[in-house]
Amino acid sequence: MEYHNPVLLKETVSGLNIKPDGVYVDVTFGGGGHSREILKHLGSNGKLIAFDQDKDALKNAIDDPRFLMVNQNFRFLKQFLRFHGYRTVDGILGDFGVSSHQFDVAERGFSTRFEADLDMRMNRDSNFSAYTVVNKFEETQLRNVLSNYGELRNAAGMARVIVEARQDQKIKTSEQLKTVLRRFLPAHKENKILAQIYQAIRIEVNQELEALKEFLLQTNEVLKPGGRLSLISYHSLEDRLVKRYIRNGLFEGEPEKDVFGRVEVPFKAVGKFVIPTKEEIKLNNRARSAKLRIAEKL
Repeated sequence: MEYHNPVLLKETVSGLNIKPDGVYVDVTFGGGGHSREILKHLGSNGKLIAFDQDKDALKNAIDDPRFLMVNQNFRFLKQFLRFHGYRTVDGILGDFGVSSHQFDVAERGFSTRFEADLDMRMNRDSNFSAYTVVNKFEETQLRNVLSNYGELRNAAGMARVIVEARQDQKIKTSEQLKTVLRRFLPAHKENKILAQIYQAIRIEVNQELEALKEFLLQTNEVLKPGGRLSLISYHSLEDRLVKRYIRNGLFEGEPEKDVFGRVEVPFKAVGKFVIPTKEEIKLNNRARSAKLRIAEKL
């Protein structure tokens, strides 16, 4: 099964500052590239726990006594760590968004390159898909999804056209959706706008931002003092949440100050954010929008 090269591999793993006997978590296992690199730095007493909600990723599980695979969404981080006997860990790695494999398998419906059923489920056991969003959401809900998650200026018009079109015939495939929205897709911008539309629907289908918030809040509970977060985001909505949480321990507003004007926050940023080199982007186009942030638990 083809999984492409992991993004910012060395930078993300070195950001964890791995201790050979530590316990680490890769919450987005995918093809296992980051996990294999972590295992290279662990001794015989180290442990790596990997999460992935996509059953396809289970085929990449690593045959190593130090490795444990958990087929769950990372929003259940604390629950499943405790289930397996771990209350605290030394580092957590996350590479968010869609895996190269999910993009490259046409039937999953993640890519604008293929004709496919409207799906986009990262967890294929879910009954909630892109078809549900496109055909069952009210116009206001659709507009909010396209505006908030796709940052589309024509969200209201797109929502109205979708609702009108589906009254005659259900919109079942990517090509049907493209045809319905044709007037909003000028040739010179078609791919960019389609990518924004797909991103918006995908985020809604997988509840990606809600899951990310739940996950981030749990990292403060499960990381040991001095433990590291090493997190890669691919669009501004994700990165904004990661950046604000690292800086303030909050997603909105500013943290409260004590009587001395001091602010207590759970993390400190380690260095500035990291982006891929031109060479890496040439080798792996998926890396082009990646942004890595590293933080240490105080």
